[in-house]
Amino acid sequence: MINTIIVDDQKIVRDGLKMILSLDDQINILGEAGNGKELMEIVPEMMPDVILMDIRMPIMDGVETTKAIKEKYPDIKIIILTTFNEDEFIFKGLKNGANGYILKDSDSDILINAIKTAYKGNILLNPEVTKKIVNVLNNNLNQNKDLENDEKLKLLTTRELDVAKLVADGKSNKSICEELFLTEGTVKNYVTKILDKLELDNRTELAIYINQIK
Repeated sequence: MINTIIVDDQKIVRDGLKMILSLDDQINILGEAGNGKELMEIVPEMMPDVILMDIRMPIMDGVETTKAIKEKYPDIKIIILTTFNEDEFIFKGLKNGANGYILKDSDSDILINAIKTAYKGNILLNPEVTKKIVNVLNNNLNQNKDLENDEKLKLLTTRELDVAKLVADGKSNKSICEELFLTEGTVKNYVTKILDKLELDNRTELAIYINQIK
């Protein structure tokens, strides 16, 4: 059972999401919140596996809340609910540790699959939206950044580069273990070393980093 909390400032949206998610017997709705402040109050008691969170909310938005949740509860998976035109917000949310994002107008099966995917530890990177995020990232880079990226990648061993590419494909540690015939502890160590060498904060940021220079 995947214990989930829905966070959105519009009750009609929360009700709609609850109705959709109730169609799957593997997902259990623990509760709901109208903003990040309300969420922070109920998380310690409920301790969900996954949080489905709107990015634009009053009082405490999804970007700020993602950072706060990930700092206190790094194992909780966060999926950002967004519209196609919120590039900067999505980018900041992912940098704060969100496990991915899903468009608000996605079909019910895509929404349900997104929660299951995040629960397994995989990263959700919609190709079309990822391109927009990469553009936002590139706007903040100087002209020599691609060369700098190449130089940084040279710091990685062949095996570390293999792991980095699989992370960029959205694979969980377990999936990487199976593909590269490594133990989960070894994969975790590789990811930690990769993040340190590339000066990145989390695996979602690593996925964006690798995707922008593919």
